[in-house]
Amino acid sequence: MATTSDIRKGLCIRYNHDIFKVIEFLHVKPGKGPAFVRTKLKSVTTGKVIDNTFSAGHKIEDVRVETHTFQYLYPEGETFHFMNTEDFNQISLSKNALDAPELLKEGEVVTILINTEDSMPLSVEMPSHVILEVTHTEPGVKGNTATNATKPATMETGATVNVPLFINEGDKIKIETDKGTYVERVKE
Repeated sequence: MATTSDIRKGLCIRYNHDIFKVIEFLHVKPGKGPAFVRTKLKSVTTGKVIDNTFSAGHKIEDVRVETHTFQYLYPEGETFHFMNTEDFNQISLSKNALDAPELLKEGEVVTILINTEDSMPLSVEMPSHVILEVTHTEPGVKGNTATNATKPATMETGATVNVPLFINEGDKIKIETDKGTYVERVKE
């Protein structure tokens, strides 16, 4: 059994007869009243995100997990196929197990959390940044740069990301996977 002081991003806990992964948390100590922890939890079975508040010192049941490195192979409808980089076993996961499936490129290496009790995969942790190529974007309008102007761009994976006006088709850009936002253009 763990307590609220053990809550961290990525922790898997058993709550309301389901397994949830902590996406965000904030320890709050108000001037008046007891401290508490405000969390955002994502169900690893349904993908549903809920907000929950735990009082300080509340006992939570954590789920023991192992992390393994897998390589993303290919999509098949709503199913994504991965290969373990150590023993080359393949597993298939549904789309809702991934945080940002639209940013996943074939050959990308990810970390998969596996429940030690029943060896079931729980969730996929993407790398913090991915580098993707822009396949389509409108040309920037000259003189439209009074503020941080952006335009939508379609990536090689089909994802749409807002990018600065100077980005053109064929450019490779770095994208932050947590927020799905543009970071910088990558020079080759």
